[in-house]
Amino acid sequence: MAVLTESEREAALAGLAGWRFDAGRNGIARGFRFADFSEAFAFMTRVALAAEKADHHPEWSNVWNRVDVLLSTHDAGGVTRKDIALAAKIDAIAG
Repeated sequence: MAVLTESEREAALAGLAGWRFDAGRNGIARGFRFADFSEAFAFMTRVALAAEKADHHPEWSNVWNRVDVLLSTHDAGGVTRKDIALAAKIDAIAG
């Protein structure tokens, strides 16, 4: 899987509200906020199932009602279409 060019990545991010390029971590990132820990954990569970099905797993952290996600295709060395597709799935899960 090829790493997206800067213009391809920016065009893809334009269609993903809230996602931004994190140059320091060479990936795309977004934070999500929920009413409480239970909602955050339920979201993570649904994302985990989608990620496993796609065989593409996020880097993420959870503190109470907050979930921060970073997507990067490490074996390709940056952001690929796989990351964009998973970001879209994550957005759909978040509602």
